[in-house]
Amino acid sequence: MESFSQDNIQNLIEQGMEMAMLYLPKLLLALITLIIGFWVISKIVNGVGKVLQLRNVEATLERFLASLVGGALKVMLIISVASMVGIETTSFVAVVGAAGLAIGLALQGSLSNFAGGVLILFFKPFKIGDVVDAQGFVGIIKEIQIFNTIITTLDNERVIIPNGILSNGPIKNVFAEPTRRVDMTFGISYDDDVLGAKEVIRGLILADNRLLESDMGHEIYVSEHADSSVNLLVRVWCNSEEFWPVYFGMHESVKLAFDAKGITIPYPQRDVHMHSAS
Repeated sequence: MESFSQDNIQNLIEQGMEMAMLYLPKLLLALITLIIGFWVISKIVNGVGKVLQLRNVEATLERFLASLVGGALKVMLIISVASMVGIETTSFVAVVGAAGLAIGLALQGSLSNFAGGVLILFFKPFKIGDVVDAQGFVGIIKEIQIFNTIITTLDNERVIIPNGILSNGPIKNVFAEPTRRVDMTFGISYDDDVLGAKEVIRGLILADNRLLESDMGHEIYVSEHADSSVNLLVRVWCNSEEFWPVYFGMHESVKLAFDAKGITIPYPQRDVHMHSAS
């Protein structure tokens, strides 16, 4: 019985030595690969963070993208190390892939909004404080989130737009450029002097210090012979922040100047001719 026990112990020791000789190099290589891999991943994540900082990406998106890259690389590293040791990873990868596909199908709307938010934060078609015209709403950008963008309309209503449709649709950034052209139309009576009316408007333009000279200069044209008026199209340039003050101010100034000069701003009217039967 004693010899049997000694033989078993001897066999176990020999088997242990064989397994150690077989797997110990793999374990050491896997451990070294794991340590070096984590070091390389940390360098890559730091490099991604620096690149995003140079691109002036928002801090929240920068941290999120760096964490996403780091997590993905760590998962790939662990799977590679497991296969080096001899662990079968094919079924594990298949399960992870199937789970990812199921989650993606279940959350495709949210993922679309998430992707749109990443694109908006990365490429910056607009920023907080910009006035935009998007998806039928005109307002000021108040907040850019990962999934939604919040707009406050000009009459102080809050609108939440999913980033998926916002990033895939047209966006008009109203005051993105430093200067804007202001287009206005003023109607005068058919009995009034067109050249005289143009001179009155030109005098108002020259007296307004907010208006800028452009390559085309200030433009005043007869744009239409309408039903009740001759319409004058006026085009002037100003700084973007002065757009609305110039627009509303010019309308008031033109009305007062036309009244002072006796120039009529007509309203819609119709002539009715009565014929009596003979």
